[in-house]
Amino acid sequence: MEILLQLIFSGVAMGMIYAVIAFGYQLTFQTSDTLNFGQGDALMLGAMVGLTLVGMGVNYWLMLPLVIIFGLFQGGLVERIGVRPAIKIKSEFGWIMSTIALGIIFKNVAENVWGRDDMKFPSPLSESPLKVLGANVLPMEILVVVGAVLMMLAVEFFNRKTIYGKAVVATFNDRDAAKLMGINTGLVITFSYALSSASAAFAGALIAPLTMTGATMGAVLGLKAFAVAIIGGLTSGMGIIVGGIILGVAETTTGYYLSTGYKDVPGLVLLLLVLAFKPAGLFGKNAIKKV
Repeated sequence: MEILLQLIFSGVAMGMIYAVIAFGYQLTFQTSDTLNFGQGDALMLGAMVGLTLVGMGVNYWLMLPLVIIFGLFQGGLVERIGVRPAIKIKSEFGWIMSTIALGIIFKNVAENVWGRDDMKFPSPLSESPLKVLGANVLPMEILVVVGAVLMMLAVEFFNRKTIYGKAVVATFNDRDAAKLMGINTGLVITFSYALSSASAAFAGALIAPLTMTGATMGAVLGLKAFAVAIIGGLTSGMGIIVGGIILGVAETTTGYYLSTGYKDVPGLVLLLLVLAFKPAGLFGKNAIKKV
């Protein structure tokens, strides 16, 4: 029972990271009907920049907001040079190839700047596990869950309580109507990309002490987060959290009870089932288009 609880705790921590990255997919999809397929590389850059700052003597807690600011600029750059031109010419697949291409460029830049070898990110907390209901839980895993929840709550507060957030929500609901109301929807889309990359960069700095940091760390995480977004539903914040937890727990339990070689199978099977029977996601809503 203690082992199962430990696996669940680790799975929840990993699942919340997936949810934060998937949250970025939701932000861009809701405002522009596009997805940033470079989310995994934004996470990697956040971890690498964070590692550099910590190596320069910057305190971990001060490093986190700096990484978020870096992510904002990186996401805004992706939208400006990769997505906006494709939206203007109404290219169906232009933004897909642009975000993928930019992700590859960022990965190559990271390999040249930081090298190809994985590096250890120093943990800001004790690496001695804590006893929670009899299970061993790393303090960093608790920080990951708390940090992920706070990040999503902060964005939710911004959307509900600030005038700029309400402009984002209006664009979510009806982009054409928001434009008629005088809202600069182009700026809102840029902001959604900036915020999506900022959330991924933040996730990278959070997860880095629990894993090795390197130029390739974002590839798998980005794909799994995309699976979470599809499973939970691209229109449901709660669905993304639930989807992340389901995938994280499924991976840890399968990896322990069967084999680490099979830990990715349950999530992929669930993804296929959702696509077959509920394409909008477990908690998503089918879009109704006016004609």
